[in-house]
Amino acid sequence: MYKRQLIGAGTIINTTLAQKAIDAGAQFIVTPNTNKSVVELAHQHGLPVLMGALTPTDVANAIEYNADIIKVFPAGSMGVGYFKALTGPFSEAQLMPVGGVNLDNLSQWFEAGACGAAVSGDFCKVLNTEQERSDLTKLVKNYISKLPK
Repeated sequence: MYKRQLIGAGTIINTTLAQKAIDAGAQFIVTPNTNKSVVELAHQHGLPVLMGALTPTDVANAIEYNADIIKVFPAGSMGVGYFKALTGPFSEAQLMPVGGVNLDNLSQWFEAGACGAAVSGDFCKVLNTEQERSDLTKLVKNYISKLPK
């Protein structure tokens, strides 16, 4: 659909919203909750799902529902230690922290077993000047430098 971007839809809590996102051209679905029907619908359309989970039960359900990636949210509120504890019994799951991930702790999430990380706060700013654009470019490069090799 798009050659250089992936366009997804987030906060998809049910199949009604999932269908609207699919019809609008979403290429992946992100949920804040564990919902088997959303995964089934998305997979029928060949779309991956990043499914929200927080507790061990949520993670186990997301695995059973065949979520492609399990979005541990709000990861920052629970901490890296909690996230690491989830990776023990769920070592085969693709767990990704969302919420509370920043430049100072990005490396810690990967060291704890994250398959990826979602960062939003540092990038949700209106850019009005060339200096702001330059500062954002430097910030992105700083984040990239913290990614595992």
